[in-house]
Amino acid sequence: MFEALVYMFENYIDTQFRPDNNTLTRELFAAGFDEEDINGACDWFNQLESMTGKPELFQMADAANSRVFTEIELKKISGESIGFILFLVQAKILNTSQRELVLELAMNLPQATIGIEEMRWIVLMTTWGASKSGPDKTKEYLFIEDVLLSEQKPTLH
Repeated sequence: MFEALVYMFENYIDTQFRPDNNTLTRELFAAGFDEEDINGACDWFNQLESMTGKPELFQMADAANSRVFTEIELKKISGESIGFILFLVQAKILNTSQRELVLELAMNLPQATIGIEEMRWIVLMTTWGASKSGPDKTKEYLFIEDVLLSEQKPTLH
């Protein structure tokens, strides 16, 4: 399913147009994805659009910056992915509300584990979605895209 999400994101990131679910389903099927992955990807992408369509989520003040991860989260999300999320919060690229959104979306994926590559894509998709409803996130988006495509790990100075 994750590959279908990435395909959708790559093909519609720079457009203001996203086809309806029936057209999108046909396109994904023609691209070689199976029905279960297509349905799961469409549901997840719809959830992303719904959640990032709330500007107030991205304008909340960060009262607390600490987070205790549940045992289930620690089993599913790799340590490197958790470190990446914490880095983005510390660098003020994500606020705590966005961090929670990213974690919720990651936990809603069907795969057993979420590695760093999947987490980078989730953050990229979430940040892109936020830029449509909240403050301009262009700099943050470009930073995350650079991190996603870069082989080097980011460092905070």
